[in-house]
Amino acid sequence: MTKPSQKSDLRAAVLTRRDAIPEDQRRARSLAISQKVLTLPEFAAARVVMAYMSMGSEFDTRPLVEAVLQRGAQLVLPRVDKTTKMLALYAVRDLQRDLKSGIWGIREPDPARCDTVPLAQVDFILMPGAVFDRQRQRLGYGGGFYDKLLSLPERRALTVAVAFDEQVVAQVPTEPHDIPVDILVSDHDLQR
Repeated sequence: MTKPSQKSDLRAAVLTRRDAIPEDQRRARSLAISQKVLTLPEFAAARVVMAYMSMGSEFDTRPLVEAVLQRGAQLVLPRVDKTTKMLALYAVRDLQRDLKSGIWGIREPDPARCDTVPLAQVDFILMPGAVFDRQRQRLGYGGGFYDKLLSLPERRALTVAVAFDEQVVAQVPTEPHDIPVDILVSDHDLQR
């Protein structure tokens, strides 16, 4: 079996497990994982935090993005640029007014309301993903947007991924261009 088909099969199986988590459990477990992230010294020290707005059965990022805004740090959210197939980064000050539905229905910054932020200014990146392993390897949703972002030479930010235990497997199939995250936070573990 080739790595693309291994990745696709693994992604589908893990997302099925994640989708099966009851909504009330997902909400409670997201809050517990958020508390772990909030206690990371690197999170507390970060002045510019890049996060993402969750969708579907993903870990609920809302408590973390609200915490960034409440403590007065700069919140940066990505917007998919369909032309370049890259993530464009924007400063968000108001979650109600500054976001609109973007590609795949994900809440993204409205470029008419938000200023761009250079990647070099970001201190902390909260990473989405479908599957992770204990070596902190990550399998995304297949678009390669975050892999491209992490490979840029101006990136200096710490990368942190959050996941439910159902998303953590023994080993993620990797390729030479895959970049592990610095920290993986799940229900019962924190890997550095």
